[in-house]
Amino acid sequence: MPCPNRLFVARKPMFVGSNAFLSRIKRRYGVKKAGFSGTLDPFACGVLIIAFGQYTKLFRFLKKSPKTYRATLWLGARSETLDIESVSRIDPVAKMERAQIAAAVTSFEGEFRYTPPSYSAKRIGGKRAYDLARAGEEVQLAECRSTIHAIRFLHYRHPFVTFEADVSEGTYIRSLGEAIAQKLGCHGALSYLERIREGRFTFENERPLNPLAYLEPPENRYLGDPNDLLLGRKLSKEMFENRRPGVYHTLFDQYFAIIEIDDGDRVAYLLNKVELCSY
Repeated sequence: MPCPNRLFVARKPMFVGSNAFLSRIKRRYGVKKAGFSGTLDPFACGVLIIAFGQYTKLFRFLKKSPKTYRATLWLGARSETLDIESVSRIDPVAKMERAQIAAAVTSFEGEFRYTPPSYSAKRIGGKRAYDLARAGEEVQLAECRSTIHAIRFLHYRHPFVTFEADVSEGTYIRSLGEAIAQKLGCHGALSYLERIREGRFTFENERPLNPLAYLEPPENRYLGDPNDLLLGRKLSKEMFENRRPGVYHTLFDQYFAIIEIDDGDRVAYLLNKVELCSY
């Protein structure tokens, strides 16, 4: 029987919701149990990490930062959603010097404070803010802080500015675009947004990935009987090569487990007996 577990990167197209796109993936591969990590708003396109079977439990253990986005900012466009889905007005903006644009873009490297618009993928009480806003409910989001690890000015053809940014988890790129426009003395909205990388995850035509190469928890060898892990028996930290407190993955036969060693003697399974699949 083919292994049901699979981890890969798909490329979500623009103007399709992440859940709707996952439904397409499930039909194409003929699978029932599937999930994705890192919701993309319908307007955005790009990298979406997909998992089937047991690998759907791995998302919280994967290295997914920093994230890299490429965006095009339309200077002068006003939009509640900060993108072209709801442009209400376009103000004329005088052409600027390329050096002025580049300086404004790169000035945002470092800590970035912002308040996301109501039409965002941020959750409020378990629901997406944009779903509440579209239903006519009042949405109030708190100020966020994130890190812009690096930001690169790529291109300017008036009134469009293209840039690329490496950012921490949860950064709202539409708000970054709005902040750049404000620094240039005008309104602005994104006409294009693509996520091109999450940590080491990039789009490679949905090639199956070895999850061990993308796990955040380091490997910790179990020195005891592999059947202890296979059968989910109680574990002793004395039987691990590394006994320091922390979260680790450990291999046995064609399986792996993720365990946590606390600062006492307790070893807990966070995930057990996850089958490694080869394709």
